[in-house]
Amino acid sequence: MADLLGSILSSMEKPPTIGEEEKKKAKKQREQLEKLQAQEKAAKSKFRKRIVDEVNKFINDSSCTRHKFEAMDKMARTIVHDVAEVAGLTSFSFGEDENDRYVMLFKKEFAPSDEELEAYRRGEDWDPSKAEEIKRQKEAQVEEASSSQVSHKVVPMSNYKDKYKHLIGDTSAKAAAQITTANKAYGFVPSENKRDQRSIEEVQNQIRAKKRQKTEDPTAEAAQSSSNVEQ
Repeated sequence: MADLLGSILSSMEKPPTIGEEEKKKAKKQREQLEKLQAQEKAAKSKFRKRIVDEVNKFINDSSCTRHKFEAMDKMARTIVHDVAEVAGLTSFSFGEDENDRYVMLFKKEFAPSDEELEAYRRGEDWDPSKAEEIKRQKEAQVEEASSSQVSHKVVPMSNYKDKYKHLIGDTSAKAAAQITTANKAYGFVPSENKRDQRSIEEVQNQIRAKKRQKTEDPTAEAAQSSSNVEQ
């Protein structure tokens, strides 16, 4: 059995081996890749150091409130945003085309307004004095428009009192309600015409006194009951 297995294995073709030439080629490609990665890492580190120096210079310049970088690719913009965040600055990217996009930094105490950001997004330069003048013109236009509006008072074609004069008479409904008197047929009796002039509190106090008297003197209650029976 072992001889049979050995004969079968010996008859099979061996897998192709990698030659020395292929090994050298693969090693060379690996070395080139590592070299490119090291160069890219060094370039990023150098670029980051340049951005850090530029940002520090911007921070130390008290006369400068914003700083605009040149157009750069996405990776470079990412590094600028990261450095700005670490430095405590506000950063925005502007530009329509990917190759033309750039980063602008703002000191947080001089944060840009919405109008300024919109101007940069449109590709326009921001002029504070011009923007203030445009703002005053808009406010003047709004004030002029509001003052020119005349409130029109609606005047009816006819008076409803004249139309329904045959129903409500010459007096208005409010005046008629003021002179309306109570109808005694419906129980509206004035208090001076009532026989019992006691108030509600007085009636309740007398009821409580009678109940208390019955509780304290039961013989009086029995005598009163017997007298009622005899009657």
